[in-house]
Amino acid sequence: MATKKTIFIAFAIEDERQRDFLKGQSLNTNSPFEYIDMSVKEAYDADWKAKVRTRIKRSDGVIALISNNSLKSSGQKWEIACAKEEGKKVLGVWAYTDDRTNVEGVKTVVWTWDAIKNFIDSL
Repeated sequence: MATKKTIFIAFAIEDERQRDFLKGQSLNTNSPFEYIDMSVKEAYDADWKAKVRTRIKRSDGVIALISNNSLKSSGQKWEIACAKEEGKKVLGVWAYTDDRTNVEGVKTVVWTWDAIKNFIDSL
């Protein structure tokens, strides 16, 4: 297995279960990759953006879980913009099989092991 990559997961708080599912899949299956989850578990207080920027800077890349909720999530939009400012590669992954929401400027793919593995391997 390749070296572990540090991945920041950007998601709308309404999609927290999908984030947990992604984390669980990587831990509990024979997934073809590993990553260190740097996503924010709880909303930070006033210096939230500074803390998130630090985490994104320390990450090799960002996976954004994309859903209809993403369009209303100011936090997730900011995280994606921050990742781009910091020169991090961003992969959008559709969080649900029946939701193909597009977020401007984010290449989004179907949630498959190969898609996620190929992104992480490219970092």
